[in-house]
Amino acid sequence: MSKKPTGIAKGLTNYGDRDFSLYLRRSFAQSMGYSRAMLEKPVVGIAYTPSGFNNCHRHFPELLEAVKRGVLTAGALPIEFPTISLGEVFLNPTSLKFRNLMSMDTEEMVRAQPMDAVVLMGGCDKTVPAQLMGAVSAGRPAVMLVAGPMMTGRHRGERLGACTDCRRFWAQYRAGKVDDKEITEVEGKLATTAGTCAVMGTASTMASIAEALGMALPGSAAIPAVHADRLRAAEASGARAVELSRSPIRPSQVITERSVENALRVLLAIGGSTNAIIHLTAIAGRAGVPISLRRLNELSDSTPVLVDLKPTGQYYMSDLYTAGGVGAVLRELKPLLNLDCMTVAGITLGERLEREPTWVDRAVVKPFGDPLSKEGGLVALFGSLAPNGAILKRSAADPKLFEREGRAVVFTSLDDLAARIDDPALDVTADDFLVLQNAGPKSGYAMPEAGYLPIPAKLARAGVKDMVRISDARMSGTAYGTIVLHVSPESAAGGPLALVRNGDRIRLSVRKRNLELVVPEGELKSRKAAWKPPVGTPSRGYAKLYMEHVLQAEHGCDFDFLRDFPRKA
Repeated sequence: MSKKPTGIAKGLTNYGDRDFSLYLRRSFAQSMGYSRAMLEKPVVGIAYTPSGFNNCHRHFPELLEAVKRGVLTAGALPIEFPTISLGEVFLNPTSLKFRNLMSMDTEEMVRAQPMDAVVLMGGCDKTVPAQLMGAVSAGRPAVMLVAGPMMTGRHRGERLGACTDCRRFWAQYRAGKVDDKEITEVEGKLATTAGTCAVMGTASTMASIAEALGMALPGSAAIPAVHADRLRAAEASGARAVELSRSPIRPSQVITERSVENALRVLLAIGGSTNAIIHLTAIAGRAGVPISLRRLNELSDSTPVLVDLKPTGQYYMSDLYTAGGVGAVLRELKPLLNLDCMTVAGITLGERLEREPTWVDRAVVKPFGDPLSKEGGLVALFGSLAPNGAILKRSAADPKLFEREGRAVVFTSLDDLAARIDDPALDVTADDFLVLQNAGPKSGYAMPEAGYLPIPAKLARAGVKDMVRISDARMSGTAYGTIVLHVSPESAAGGPLALVRNGDRIRLSVRKRNLELVVPEGELKSRKAAWKPPVGTPSRGYAKLYMEHVLQAEHGCDFDFLRDFPRKA
């Protein structure tokens, strides 16, 4: 029986002559200075995503050298390769549009190129889910290495971190409490180091989920980007990838129904980003694991919020690291977790927790029996306005707004919102519900983080800090407020949200998990008959592919043809 090809002998280019293919590949590889002895070793690919348009990954050149060091020390050949990099604030219309493209790039390059295992280097919001989605579909052993969070800055004696404090100061600026000079001063102090946002935004949430799933090494999620421990985690990730090349554990063996439930528990306990529901649903979907929003509610009812981080609390990611990291959260949740789940470390979650130190800073991570909240940070809502579901981050919302009925003040698009939200003549009060239509996956805007509708200027100046806001858009994980998101079906698909008119009554009940449009059925049928899609399908390119195949929020906004893709080594 012939030995299964490894290293650069894996997946040979087809010239109709296998021996010639290997001979030619070795010849070209040697042009890069590799010795014949190195070319006989297993290959660990490194999916490398630095970009001048991605500030979060600024430190990746140094991180790459640490990964390579780990690979070489463990006896394999490290070869980095580039893929698409998604810098959250540098992409138009939104990075979510390109997450699936990056996942396809990652999947195909991992599958097509000769590697026995891969280290995935990512961090900025959509890069981690894109890489995990691609890795599941490619089926090669993989280790996720996240960028790590930024350190905080200072402004007039106050600690600052992107981007919750960005939004707080901008709200004060809109309300006239901060002047032009100070907002410019703050602008330069919010993001002061390499790394992802310093709070429990989407990037930090996805890093925590990667560790909770078992796809990142234990203790690696919360290490600050500029900390020496981040380099040591990179070295360890490279070394572990070599071990996986010899004794494979594939992503489909790690990302299972039981580990996904663990990840959901952690998401709820850390008060994580609403975006994570979309991303985790997409990642799990690649492994053939469905996520039910009704099941999310069941988990949320029994999972307490334990982590006191912004935007729902007062601390930052660097504080979570020194407090015990994601491991401290997992230990508190231990009675609720599936401890038999395998991790890329080669041990089960239960074995991991048995081996770790148990010290924790209780100022940052609360005990299970004395949580910040007895219920999880996220809740799904259903009803006539959201038949397929909507999401509310209740840990970042005002409970006084949870049970109420209000008048709809409707904005038909992002352009309409920008044009009218600060109009002094806008007919709006603090008791109204702001409604944004046509901001979902198929809207032409590709579901941007526009769900954080600004408080109308005249209300902000009067001291209003929160009001109910409803849309089919997303919200940054760094944001806060009583904001209903991901309403499905979306407006652009003709969902009930598209039929809301100014003055309609909407009823919200977080207690009942309910969101109702209080309009007679006959009137809604009449409006539906007159409805037209806001945009057509683009004529070419990725925009056309995206519009024709993107799924709704409850299916993770993945492409319909990528879910549960057959996995091959």
